[in-house]
Amino acid sequence: MTTPSARGAATVAVIGAGPAGLAAAEILAEAGLQVTVIERMPSPARKLLIAGRGGLNLTHSEPLERFLARYAPPERRLDAAIRDFPPQALRDWCEALGQPTFVGSSGRVFPQAFKASPLLRAWLARLDGLGVTLRTRTRWTGWDADGALVLAGEHGPERVTVDASVLALGGASWPRLGSDGAWVPVLAAEGISVSPLRPANAGFTAAWSPVFAERFAGAPLKRIALRLGPTQVRGEAVITRDGIEGGAIYALSRPIREAIEATGEAVVALDLRPDLDEAALARRLAGARPKESRATILRKAASLSPPASGLLREAARDLPAEAGALAALIKAVPLRLTGLRPIERAISSAGGVAFADLDARFMLRSRPGTFLAGEMLDWEAPTGGYLLQASFASGRAAAKGVLEWLGGR
Repeated sequence: MTTPSARGAATVAVIGAGPAGLAAAEILAEAGLQVTVIERMPSPARKLLIAGRGGLNLTHSEPLERFLARYAPPERRLDAAIRDFPPQALRDWCEALGQPTFVGSSGRVFPQAFKASPLLRAWLARLDGLGVTLRTRTRWTGWDADGALVLAGEHGPERVTVDASVLALGGASWPRLGSDGAWVPVLAAEGISVSPLRPANAGFTAAWSPVFAERFAGAPLKRIALRLGPTQVRGEAVITRDGIEGGAIYALSRPIREAIEATGEAVVALDLRPDLDEAALARRLAGARPKESRATILRKAASLSPPASGLLREAARDLPAEAGALAALIKAVPLRLTGLRPIERAISSAGGVAFADLDARFMLRSRPGTFLAGEMLDWEAPTGGYLLQASFASGRAAAKGVLEWLGGR
């Protein structure tokens, strides 16, 4: 990397080659800046490629106001970034790369290729055509006393001076893919406020009996609803040997985590038949034949799968005989969750750099010329396309902040 006087164009280092970093690099290179992307892993966007194994849920097609309400805590700068680059803009961008998208039955948006590799190849080719340099196997470790970036690469430490930098270092989930949270002590030592990184979109632990865990570990719970406080979500989940995970659980990840952190447990109401109201379910149960076993009644009258029936018995070993009481239990099984799965196994992480430490351009107030983007900022969202959308949008917003700041110097 060179200083601006070497080639005339302003130089920018983008630290992190995930979606946020690559999105920032694209905007900066299109503006004619000399851009180098620095990535500690041997290749870029490894977490994106892993996400692509499930089809690569890029974004969601729901109305924008409902979309924005999925992010927590509420933050106007993140909202503004997504409004500037909303879901349709992301779909148009994919189309321009030769990767058209489609809306699935759940409203989620996927590339037609249903994987990440074709999109990433096209994107990297575009960045290369724009003159972006990609340096891999190189870790950013902080700044020296003069404000230069300190890098640790294959040939030892080096110090690099640039006009501006964008940090897009991710959170701390799936560290083997590149996001290990090693930046936290570096920024904290600079007096920058960093909320602790915690697992988000992760499973939770429960004290299953050995018999239940042995029989139903890996079994799905389909078409269920979960409620904690005023929030209710529908979806699916999967029983694990020591707890539960899956989309419906992830959608309640934040309130469940906060309840466990506050009291040591979260009791979630699990509705095993959300498509049927309690009175109708009670009538079905009451109409069962007198000699039918309880297992048969749950299977035929309540239409519960074996895992659902097993979970019902796990929560209440002595099932009520009266149809109304049994219906009430099926509609609100108390699911007692006692712990969080490790952050290394989480889909994403919560916490990060406080937005109060950034100005409207995503620039650190305490270090002019340094901009932040992506999951290392203090926001979280459920799965469903919200994570990638915010990463793309915040990366582009930080890049536009760089251009505004450089233009005003």
